[in-house]
Amino acid sequence: MADTEENPLYSYFFGVIGASSAIVFSALGAAYGTAKSGTGIAAMSVMRPELIMRSIIPVVMAGIIGIYGLVVAVLIANGISRTNYSLYKGFLDLGAGLSVGLSGLAAGFAIGIVGDAGVRGTAQQPRLFVGMILILIFAEVLGLYGLIVSIMLVSR
Repeated sequence: MADTEENPLYSYFFGVIGASSAIVFSALGAAYGTAKSGTGIAAMSVMRPELIMRSIIPVVMAGIIGIYGLVVAVLIANGISRTNYSLYKGFLDLGAGLSVGLSGLAAGFAIGIVGDAGVRGTAQQPRLFVGMILILIFAEVLGLYGLIVSIMLVSR
């Protein structure tokens, strides 16, 4: 760990915070989406237990948000070098972690809210299912956008 003008010791801090932000915020979004959708599934299953497996889609989509954060956190952690880690690279990794983390948090919130209302509504009107899936896809894509930007930043 060489403390030079190009590679100060505190540059590692930004990289580690980026990796932590990626997994923590994405996991928060995934957990919220899973919990919120899960309560909707539990409420819906009282009326229509045959729709439980069909209604699990929002929970799966929320879990994928967590995977996005995990992938970026691993990429950042593997990129932190003990010998040559510049402040520029630390800032890029911080930006990458925040990008996927915060977009994953937003996507998880959207998936949770849409999933809860969607599975409850589908229990009453089955034709609502396709619309719910389309809205969930648009919510999931928000997390995917953050993943794409993060991978671009990590690879620089």
